[in-house]
Amino acid sequence: MTEFLGFTLEQAASLSGLTVRQVRYWDETGFFRPSYRDERERPFGRVYSFQDVVGLRTLAVLRRTHHIPLQSLRKVGTWLDEHYDAPWSELRVFVAGRDVYFHDPDLDVHRAGLRPNQTVIPVDLAEVARSTQADAERLRQRTPEEIGRVEQHRYVSHNAPVLAGTRVRTEAIWNFHEAGYHVDAILAEYPRLTPDDVVAAIDFERRRHLPRVG
Repeated sequence: MTEFLGFTLEQAASLSGLTVRQVRYWDETGFFRPSYRDERERPFGRVYSFQDVVGLRTLAVLRRTHHIPLQSLRKVGTWLDEHYDAPWSELRVFVAGRDVYFHDPDLDVHRAGLRPNQTVIPVDLAEVARSTQADAERLRQRTPEEIGRVEQHRYVSHNAPVLAGTRVRTEAIWNFHEAGYHVDAILAEYPRLTPDDVVAAIDFERRRHLPRVG
């Protein structure tokens, strides 16, 4: 599976099909919180993992496609939080009417009051994960403004300078350059980059390596 960076609140909402207001409200009320949550309300204080986004999209499917009341999901979620780390992205979930059930792998039973005379409709979480991954891949596509730009972000490569929209450190490009690699050879190592990226990284590192005067 492709390695993804953490997602912001806005990105998590976009990928899950929920609104920013919904995702923020679920976080504030404790119904669904991101993997990283800074209580000091700093910028980028909420970071959602890929697994978090899969969970949010699963809940969106249950709410919008199967019309499961939020109150029912909260009751199920309270029990699940006590027994599983990421239940909404890992367990097999079923729908009967407007009730949601799940398969407990430990006891091999369906929980949450399954009624024998009702048809149980499985929700394919693997498909949810696949579609989330596909959308996340599209989200990772770089914009024209990111090409040839160097940036630093506290959650990317330990705040090291990288080419915008990637995790490629400018230092890595510089090391190839110093080893005698030409632009085309460097691009063969990093297919997502462009010649402008390579030039920008080399220029950035060259300025960093200039001796300081005074």
